[in-house]
Formats: sequence, structure tokens, C-alpha cells
Amino acid sequence: MIFVTLGTQKFQMNRLVKAVDEIAPDFGEDFFIQTGSSTYQPKNCEHKDFIDVNAYNQKISECSVLVTHAGVGTIISGLSKGKPVVVVPRANKYGEHVDDHQCQIADAFSSKGLVLCCQDVSELGDYIEKARSYDFKPYELKGGNIEETIMKFIDIFD
Repeated sequence: MIFVTLGTQKFQMNRLVKAVDEIAPDFGEDFFIQTGSSTYQPKNCEHKDFIDVNAYNQKISECSVLVTHAGVGTIISGLSKGKPVVVVPRANKYGEHVDDHQCQIADAFSSKGLVLCCQDVSELGDYIEKARSYDFKPYELKGGNIEETIMKFIDIFD
């Protein structure tokens, strides 16, 4: 199963939900989309607006590939569980966020070889396929920084 999560933002991310829904019938693997505040209703994928923390962690543990917006907590959760992560950052020009800070987050993780960053959702299927065999760099949690604080917060919910 490929897990697609959009977090709990109050903004829609319809372009990603629609792109996943379009590739799903021919992909050969099931998708589950946590759609968040998106209004597009998938026809070809199992989906829910929001899931509780236990279901979220279960989906990450079980997925073969994690596709996510550039939420730091979700990215780190996927990396910590050794999952291939494809990041599709929210973009202001699509009304998905108030600015483009998610592009910077995605670039930071991608430049270290930790994730693949897909800016163009028409290429999402290619990125998911690439993620299956990509040689990701190992994620190493280093003490004394924001990553440690986020991981401690996430561990509260595990």
C-alpha cells in the first residue's frame, strides 16, 4: 500500500489528491489517501479526511512508499521507519499554503538524499517508481536540534 498524507492543514491540496486518484487504477498497488481539507473526492483510492494518530502510525509502518506534503513531522516519521519518502510540497500559487516554505523544507531534505522531491504532480508515478529502488541516504537523528524535539513530540503519540 502506498500511503499519501496531507496532514492537518486547513488548506486543500486537491492537485495531489487528483493526481494520485488518476494514476491509481493502473499502478498495481493500492493507495490510501489521508485527504485533509481537500475537496476533491477520490474515486479510485481508499481515503479519509483525517485519521487518528494510531491509524496514521500504522499506515506509515505498513506502506511501501510514503507520499507526503512537506510536513517535517511526517517526513521524519517516514524516515525513522525506513520508508522511501516522496515529498510533494504545498505551493502558495495553488492556494495550498500562505507561502512556499514547504518547497524549502522539501529541498533541504532532498539535497541530503533523504527524500525525493516531486514538484510537478504529473510526474508523481515516476517518482513513486523511482523511490522503490532509489539509494536513499540513511537518516541520522542528531541530538540538540529541532529534529530531536520533533522526534520526542512524535514519540509521545507512538
